[in-house]
Amino acid sequence: MRTLRDIPALRETLGDARRRGDRVALVPTMGNLHEGHLALVAAARQRAEVVVATIFVNPLQFGPGEDLDAYPRTLAEDQARLEAAGCDLLFTPDTDTLYPRGLEAQTRIVVPEMTEGLCGASRPGHFDGVSTVVGMLFNLVQPDLACFGEKDYQQLAVIRRLVADLHLPIEILGVPIVRAEDGLALSSRNGYLSAEQRRIAPRLYVTLCKLRDTLESGGETSASLEHGWADLKQAGFDPDYLELRAADLGPVIPSTREAILLAAARLGPTRLIDNLTLTLPR
Repeated sequence: MRTLRDIPALRETLGDARRRGDRVALVPTMGNLHEGHLALVAAARQRAEVVVATIFVNPLQFGPGEDLDAYPRTLAEDQARLEAAGCDLLFTPDTDTLYPRGLEAQTRIVVPEMTEGLCGASRPGHFDGVSTVVGMLFNLVQPDLACFGEKDYQQLAVIRRLVADLHLPIEILGVPIVRAEDGLALSSRNGYLSAEQRRIAPRLYVTLCKLRDTLESGGETSASLEHGWADLKQAGFDPDYLELRAADLGPVIPSTREAILLAAARLGPTRLIDNLTLTLPR
């Protein structure tokens, strides 16, 4: 696996791959990799001759008071894991490389509607930062395929809308959530949890499972969500949101069948997100 830090070297290397007619897959990450990230690499490896991963802790998607400075940087360990997983190329630019005129002067990509509510409400500007850096990476790598985890469900929807609206010839693949044995969705931020918080954290998934079973059995939505909220509070969470949406993140209407439960909650200083799909009864 080659590790590149500058744009000209990236373009030159990928130019060679395209001249060979290779299919290129992209796996964007912020590093501190876990099995969820490696599942993205595995999905890319199955579908492309050249797998490109990126590691960039993107300051544009962090708001005031968020964990930009504390976000774990583990490049040596990440390189070893990516190479073992079959990644061909790792691009690790610094902030000045991607934002040479600084963050305030940076041209931004804004995806309307899809970024409203859910994490978009509690993290203003977050998705503008995500869509901007992902759009930049799409331009630099020009992949045939890009893999994103379904844990960040709203982010996945935003990226799909970006690709559709800008008519980019990129297939977006959503890769299922990878969970620990106790059900907790894997996340780099899980490392912030204390031992006691880590014991409590799977209750978020348990709550979603109970809600799914209730709603699929015909339970009333508002009352069910109120019970779920109360369960999270009782377990020690500070819930941010707990919502039922249609699979496309639109509102649930009487004809909706494929839906998704989405939740975000803080456990101490750590913000956890999770989701679960379900089929509503007729």
